[in-house]
Amino acid sequence: MTVSNTSLEVLYEDNHIIVINKKAGDIVQGDKTGDAPLSDAVKAYIKKKYDKPGDVFLGTVHRLDRPTSGIVLYARTSKALTRMNKMFKEKDIKKTYWAITENAPKPEAGKLVNYLKKNEKQNKSYISDESGKKAELDFKLLDASDNYFLVEVTPLTGRHHQIRVQLSNIGAVIKGDLKYGAKRSNKDASISLHARRLEFMHPVKKESLVIVAPTPKDPVWEFFEARN
Repeated sequence: MTVSNTSLEVLYEDNHIIVINKKAGDIVQGDKTGDAPLSDAVKAYIKKKYDKPGDVFLGTVHRLDRPTSGIVLYARTSKALTRMNKMFKEKDIKKTYWAITENAPKPEAGKLVNYLKKNEKQNKSYISDESGKKAELDFKLLDASDNYFLVEVTPLTGRHHQIRVQLSNIGAVIKGDLKYGAKRSNKDASISLHARRLEFMHPVKKESLVIVAPTPKDPVWEFFEARN
């Protein structure tokens, strides 16, 4: 199997890190499907561009769900990987997502705190009592069209399917997300959740970086991106 990207959309690269705008449907790292992961395409890109002999080092720092699009950051050196892993663990990286939802969240802004349990067999998370893992996020309604709503989400924890299940729980089901209650699927089997923005300190250069990923080429996304 091949990665669905015919060409990578590279948002930032240097000797230490590389940031890709992932297309919905690509997997960040190899899994049981056996489909070629995005990391393979990134390694091939680096090998060709820099004429590198032998194996290319590429460390996966974080993941995005397969049907989700947006920013994925990889480390190009072991030093950068160690430092970025530490930054993610210590929550020194600010991630911002955009979600297109079927209904407006109620209230329109606030903080959600839930406890989640993952069902491995279903690959789905459920809101549970306090014996689950604590999941926190901030959210606000940014915009609305005739049929959909644009919600900005800042996750404060990194739980399985956290944004999907927590928004669904307040009635703001993500467009295309059948697993969490959407009325219909998106044509490309994506869900309308996009890792929009990443803010962090460069692991080696110690410079502040802000990376923004353009939204997918889709009329609803394009409507909201043009206005926000």
